[in-house]
Amino acid sequence: MPGRIRREDVATVRERARIEEIVGEHVTLRPAGVGSMKGLCPFHDERTPSFHVRPQVGLWHCFGCGEGGDVISFLQKIDGLGFTEAVEHLAGRVGVQLRYEEGGAPRPGEEPGRRQRLIEAHRAAASWFAEQLTSPEAAPARAFLAERGFDRTAAEHFGVGYAPKGWDHLLRHLRGRGYTEAELIASGMLSQGQRGVYDRFRGRLIWPIRDVTGDTVGFGARRLYEDDQGPKYLNSPETALYKKAQVLYGIDLAKREIAKAKRVVVVEGYTDVMAAHLSGVPTAVATCGTAFGSDHARIVRRLLGDTAAGGGVQLTGGGSVGGEVIFTFDGDEAGQKAALRAFGEDQRFYAQTFVAISPGGMDPCELRQERGPEAVAALVDSRQPLFEFVLRSTLRRHDLDTAEGRVAALRAAAPVVAGIRDTALRPEYTRLLAGWLGMESPAVERAVVTASRATARRGDEPRHEGHEPDEPPRPAPPDRTDPVVVEERTALAAVLQHPDTPGAAAFDELGADAFTVPALRAVHDAIRAAGGVATAHDPAAWIEAVREEASGTVEPLIAQLAVTELPEDRPAAIDAYVAGIVSRMVDLGLTRRIADARGRLQRMSPDDPGYADAFADLVGLETRRKSLRASD
Repeated sequence: MPGRIRREDVATVRERARIEEIVGEHVTLRPAGVGSMKGLCPFHDERTPSFHVRPQVGLWHCFGCGEGGDVISFLQKIDGLGFTEAVEHLAGRVGVQLRYEEGGAPRPGEEPGRRQRLIEAHRAAASWFAEQLTSPEAAPARAFLAERGFDRTAAEHFGVGYAPKGWDHLLRHLRGRGYTEAELIASGMLSQGQRGVYDRFRGRLIWPIRDVTGDTVGFGARRLYEDDQGPKYLNSPETALYKKAQVLYGIDLAKREIAKAKRVVVVEGYTDVMAAHLSGVPTAVATCGTAFGSDHARIVRRLLGDTAAGGGVQLTGGGSVGGEVIFTFDGDEAGQKAALRAFGEDQRFYAQTFVAISPGGMDPCELRQERGPEAVAALVDSRQPLFEFVLRSTLRRHDLDTAEGRVAALRAAAPVVAGIRDTALRPEYTRLLAGWLGMESPAVERAVVTASRATARRGDEPRHEGHEPDEPPRPAPPDRTDPVVVEERTALAAVLQHPDTPGAAAFDELGADAFTVPALRAVHDAIRAAGGVATAHDPAAWIEAVREEASGTVEPLIAQLAVTELPEDRPAAIDAYVAGIVSRMVDLGLTRRIADARGRLQRMSPDDPGYADAFADLVGLETRRKSLRASD
């Protein structure tokens, strides 16, 4: 097992990966005040920009949906990556060689830089295949696409290409680009035979298979010629890059829409993905030569933001608040079996799962050809809850016209209802099942309860594999109508964004009780724990130190404050503005302490031993406040 990435290397990646460049690949950013940029949020629909980025401190925050963080968390959310995957991807982009604790390595069995070499080789091959699609030899490939309604623009959008018939065309091309035979064999693009190495894909239509970051990691190839004795579809073999159980075709094109719409549509093939996207269903993806499994579910869950807190419930029609996973299959028996296998993955989602099967048995590609793109969109919209489909499929296997058939159907269907993860849905499906069977509800309820108890005894209750721990609850946002809260919040934002201004240093004079709101007080505590404003020589490093000192529930608020717009956005006036807001906070703190000191004196007698010291403290505080106000 690889060890954790060293902390200092993660910091180096954060420093070198310019957040405005990474975010700018997904969001059009425009200047928004001193050192700030903003644009339309990629994670929810909005018309007015509320997504802010502050390059100087390397943070982003959306004031519309509340998401925020640094360059690593942005890549995690936009591409559905884990933390380690996001750091490794960024490290490859900015040229940082990562080191791992306990002697681990980025990928077991790989030497440093090998993975990047294989990715570059795949990129070069994908480009070459795409060029070959325009060659005279590729006429059958172009005809195949045209017959299915895909023009040149569609082929270019999906990167479709053609592999010539020869044995070593790709080998010679990539060898000329500096890649060795050993690298190309490791990539899966070459095969080893008795007479040497040769191209794996020959005389076939080619689809590049990309991971969620957009890197090509493998290829899918469709047979075109009668004399081709190979399988109809041939994919890359398992390699260090390509794990068929961990990739979804089209995920690179669909990821943003999936994250925004909170919906993913799982189809069966490459042409189905193309047809769906071109029919207004841009959230479509497909597995690559394997059934939809737990690793695929993890990818989808990350893009959906699929958590218990966000899980929604929708029985029939409409959208699910927590997101939707829609499986589409052919209407034949094989398609129904595939849908039943997908039912096994339902428990891996908090989102609601659905199935959409064309009554005519056509897949999305055929449906688009025969009835137009509107029919594909209508197919998705006609989805039915997966539980309902599974129950009806189970009942169809029994003769419901006989008492024996109904009892057998109940025994088969009751465990399905008992296995529904959402306990709020079970009574509704119990009622529906009773109606479909034509049986009394109490009898069906008893069967479901019995099945549920049997499941519990076997210890095979759904475990929700692959689910991430729920995020800790975030503190309630401060009341922005309270002028004192506004002042406290603005002061924190000012010193987090401009700690190097001359007037910001006075912030360190504030005591532990300077902030009245618990969430803002926690931010202040993190600033003090990080060494205070006086230590902020590098704004980005200092912000990171503050975030590290904060608890997980407060960290998002720090990111928000670090990018929030300040009332003053003129560069020439920012020093005076920060000095003024910090001075007012110090004044508020002194006023609070003066009130406490006066109250303490009022409770004391002049003869008390500590009276003189308490009086001197009060005079000192009043003198300090008078001096502060005189200097403003």
